[in-house]
Amino acid sequence: MEIILSVDAMGGDKAPEMIIQGLAAAAQRYPSVHFLLYGNKEIVEPLLIQEKALLEKVTLIPCEEVISPDTKPSAAVRGFPNSSMRQAIKAVAEGRAQGVISAGNTGAYMALAKIILKTIPGIDRPALASLAPTLRGEVVILDLGANVECSPKNLQQFAIMGELFARHVLHLPHPKVGLINVGSEDIKGSTIVKEAADLIRTSSIKDNFYGFIEGNDIPRGTVDVAVMDGFTGNVVLKAGEGVMQLAIHYFKEAFKSSWTARLGYFFARPMLQKLSMRLDYRRYNGGIWLGLGGIAIKSHGGTDALGFAHAIDLAVDMITSQINKHFLKEFSSEEASPPKAANQ
Repeated sequence: MEIILSVDAMGGDKAPEMIIQGLAAAAQRYPSVHFLLYGNKEIVEPLLIQEKALLEKVTLIPCEEVISPDTKPSAAVRGFPNSSMRQAIKAVAEGRAQGVISAGNTGAYMALAKIILKTIPGIDRPALASLAPTLRGEVVILDLGANVECSPKNLQQFAIMGELFARHVLHLPHPKVGLINVGSEDIKGSTIVKEAADLIRTSSIKDNFYGFIEGNDIPRGTVDVAVMDGFTGNVVLKAGEGVMQLAIHYFKEAFKSSWTARLGYFFARPMLQKLSMRLDYRRYNGGIWLGLGGIAIKSHGGTDALGFAHAIDLAVDMITSQINKHFLKEFSSEEASPPKAANQ
């Protein structure tokens, strides 16, 4: 199966060098993937020439404009018609590519993707999801900031999209879905969260709904999909990153504290390397837009080539699993279902 991905070459703190290196790494894993690379020709072309194995897998499309990290989403929508980000997204909307990846300005990317790709019929709002490590494997977390305020219906749709993603992309036969709350008891939480739980219990994923979960259930791996509003999700994401950085800092300090600690590090080094690999944030790089009318992945702006290659992994997995066809089938059937009577 040939896959064509459009890539914003100018987005990210270390672009375009990091982008080219990430494409080179991904190209070795996916011989059948071709890349449409949008960016400044004078800057990008010399870097491409250095990666000879990549040349036949990349088509460079010149774009003179760049959306910077400081560009406001409203400005990105109104202007920058020839920006690398906008043109890369348009390639998916126009059917020239099956997915788009950018490490650029998150707000601008979000706004442009929603306008250009639109949402899948039946889905009110797209959600930003990501994977995170747990004691039992990986968990899908959504929403991570695209929707600060959510209705019960929004949360129900996020739960359904997360369950479908876990089932068809991660290949989990019966993924458990949890709704984040201040406690696991049904009497706790806001009216919105309680109503969302009631909606999920009457949906197509009711058999896989675990119920309410708390924050510490996420790293424990209690569920495979953790659902929350974007405000909560963004706090969870940033707090998790901060705790990980703090733990690494304390590990380094502890092993430098004395000569015996340094000796201990010598013997513990293989274990620590394994731990570092397991918790390496680059392995989970890639914010996943669920519910858009095209596959769109947001790479972390500060990632390196390895992290960007993992964002490409996500795009390929979503395309090969035909996840949007599953969304279309699920939400078109929901729209077709007759509304329940008020007394039911």
